[in-house]
Parts: sequence; structure tokens; C-alpha cells
Amino acid sequence: MPHTRKKIGLALGGGVARGPAHIGVLSVLEEAHIPIHCVSGTSAGSVIGAVYCAGLELTQMRHLARQMTWQQIANPIWPHQGLVSFKRMEPWIESYLGPLNLEDLPVPMAAVATDVYTGDPVILREGRLATAVRASSSVPGVVEPVEINGRLLCDGGISANVPVEAARQLGADYVIGVDLFAPEYDERGGPLGVGFSAIETLIRNSGGGVKEADCLIVPAIDDHSYLRFAQGDVYIALGEAAARQKLPQILADLNL
Repeated sequence: MPHTRKKIGLALGGGVARGPAHIGVLSVLEEAHIPIHCVSGTSAGSVIGAVYCAGLELTQMRHLARQMTWQQIANPIWPHQGLVSFKRMEPWIESYLGPLNLEDLPVPMAAVATDVYTGDPVILREGRLATAVRASSSVPGVVEPVEINGRLLCDGGISANVPVEAARQLGADYVIGVDLFAPEYDERGGPLGVGFSAIETLIRNSGGGVKEADCLIVPAIDDHSYLRFAQGDVYIALGEAAARQKLPQILADLNL
């Protein structure tokens, strides 16, 4: 098995239903026997990070991705702070993992959310895992925010979409970032197309992780939906392909 003195961290970015691409990346890293010492996750990246750090096998993770639907995690609410709630996400996660706390995980993990009032990233390393993941995934204006320790929290993609700094705070010397938000501009969309592409760019660059990662993996996922969980197998394959392209760089950087 390859050995490296460096502590390797994985920073899994947000991407809504594109999240299964992270499973593809993990598959390639595991196949290459690259050790992952800690994981930080934002939004969809926090979901995949949670199940990985809790010890689920990759085959179980693939099954989970195929089974996931909007009905399992979201329900409409009276529109006060959001149009839907992700409260269902917590029992859904715990049905797979049990009532774990972040500090209980075999592999250290941080879930990244955003303080609604200040806009600052909030790196969650303790407390109920399912609640932290829910907060990290709560898209502002659509999903109601979550209160944790007196702070109102929303999606981490607003402040740190590829949470490299969080991985470094966990002790990582070498951080592999995974970006699922590469923007796509379609001229046929007119002004809305320009606007949406600009929003994607803003989210992608939030927190600076795409530039700070020691290695950045970017699946060719820009023309695929953020909303269709049924495309999970496609996203997994795209994650695998992108990770294989970067594998020589990772092995060289780590002297493996």
C-alpha cells in the first residue's frame, strides 16, 4: 500500500443533485490506495462526506445515491424563511448512519455552512452530524435556514463552496478539492443565461477554494442538471473520469 507522510484532506464542493460525482472521485482514490485522513464538505459535499467518514462502503454509497429523491429530504412549508424545509434530511441521514455526532466519526470531518447575518463561513466540527449536514445544504431563499448554537445557518456554498480552508483546519497538508460548479454559458438563454452563468461563477469562487486546493478535480458536469437525482450513475461516472485524469498529478505530488 502506498505510504505518504503528508496528511491528505478532501474538500468536497457543493452541487445539489450533482453530489454523487464525489462518489466517483472517492472510488478512484480508494482504488489507488490513496489514504484520506480528513474530509470537509459543503452542501452536497457534506452529505457525501458524512456517509464516507461514517464508514459506509462505496457500494452502499452508490446504492444511497440511486435511492435519493427530493421527497426524502424536502417538504414544502409556509414561506417565511424558505419555500421548503430540509428537516426530513436529518432522519433520512440517520436511517443510514444512526444518531452520530461529528466528533464520533472514524474519519475527521467538517461540514461548512454560512452565517445568514454575517455571511461568514461556519466550520462545524462538533454536534449532531445530520443537523450540520442539513445546515450546510440549506440554500438561502429556497430552503429554511437552521439554528445551531445561536447562529442562523444556510448553505456553505455562499461562503466556501470548495472548503479547502476547513480541510486545512482539520490538519491536512495536501488538499484535493472537488468542484461541481464549473459554470456553463449558453447564448440561447439570453440575459437569463448570462445571469445564471455569473451566479455559478460567484458560487464556484466563494471562499477561494478552487485556487487554494493543491489539486483540483473538476468533473465535466457543467451541462448536467443540479436537480435530477435520477442521474446519479452518470454523475458518478463523470467523477471517476475526472479523478483518473488527475491521478498522475496526485501520485507525483505525494511521491507515491
